[in-house]
Amino acid sequence: MRLLHIFPSFEIGGAQARFAQIANHFAARFEHVVVALDGCVEARRLVNSAVSMDVVALSYDKKSQLRSLWRFRAELESRRHDLLLTYNWGAVDWALANRMRKSSRHVHMEDGFGPDEADRQLRRRIWFRRIALTGGHTTVIVPSQTLLSIARDVWHLPGRRVVYLPNGIDCVRFQGRQTESGQRGAVVIGTVASLRAEKNLGRLIRAAALLRRTMNARLIIVGDGPERTALERLTVDLGMAAAVDFVGATSAPEEFYRRMDLFAISSDTEQMPYSVLEAMATGLPIVATDVGDIAQMVSEPNRRFVIADRTPEGFARTLAELVADAELRADVGAANRKAALARFDLDVMLSRYLSLFEGGSLA
Repeated sequence: MRLLHIFPSFEIGGAQARFAQIANHFAARFEHVVVALDGCVEARRLVNSAVSMDVVALSYDKKSQLRSLWRFRAELESRRHDLLLTYNWGAVDWALANRMRKSSRHVHMEDGFGPDEADRQLRRRIWFRRIALTGGHTTVIVPSQTLLSIARDVWHLPGRRVVYLPNGIDCVRFQGRQTESGQRGAVVIGTVASLRAEKNLGRLIRAAALLRRTMNARLIIVGDGPERTALERLTVDLGMAAAVDFVGATSAPEEFYRRMDLFAISSDTEQMPYSVLEAMATGLPIVATDVGDIAQMVSEPNRRFVIADRTPEGFARTLAELVADAELRADVGAANRKAALARFDLDVMLSRYLSLFEGGSLA
């Protein structure tokens, strides 16, 4: 089978990591064509050389939506494929273009929202999604219960066309964490994220700066993105440059999780972030903003560390409780590892995606 994937960006992120998991596992089963609408193809290095994959960087005039729709329709007709897969809001135009022609079978993956929809759904986009995603050949996949409710109750997509399919994690890959990092006696707080505005890593850096006034803690930030320069400048302004390590993007995040004593995610918007699954599988306690499904993902002992208070002061107070208590960190981390093993098995996710791609039922 030949699968045509339309990504707003093929930068490294949750949707791209999931694609790589699936492509690598079923390397001999599918051919992939990946179209990156912003020209970024960084995530191609997550995909093994055994996978048959062509990556296309496509540029177009985003201000001329009608003209672009005709171009997308022509692109769909010229690129042979058995299944069209579109990812998030930035690729919804292609779903509509697919309806303008003799439609191919189509799967739309919705993983969450950018900063412009972090707090509310935009009316124009609600209507556009409703029109573009209600075709008889379209199935919409969401990894979180929050998104499932939005797709059914806000976008009013037909219930039979919307499927909840949670992300899965390779718990073997992320096992083997050190007992405690002990780097210069400091407790290591870590995060793994694309450095974009909606991840609000400034909140985490400011919280760490407050924490450093009374506690010996360091911060590791794994990932890259457009906010990196501003975040590095913020660490300098706060006198935190020596206590924050920016390590950049990596295809082996498990190596960095093992250096952490606790994990933090300070986003304004998420749904079912892979980084939380990876931290859970590593056996880390997690401090997080209460967004998306995070509170339902983590173990019961960890839920009180998923907080509604989004101020740096509130985040710092929550971090401080775990920084001060190594036994608590170990207990909560062990509960998270157990929950990851029990509820987010990679093999279950892979088998469901295989059925989806090959036209089977996900009921």
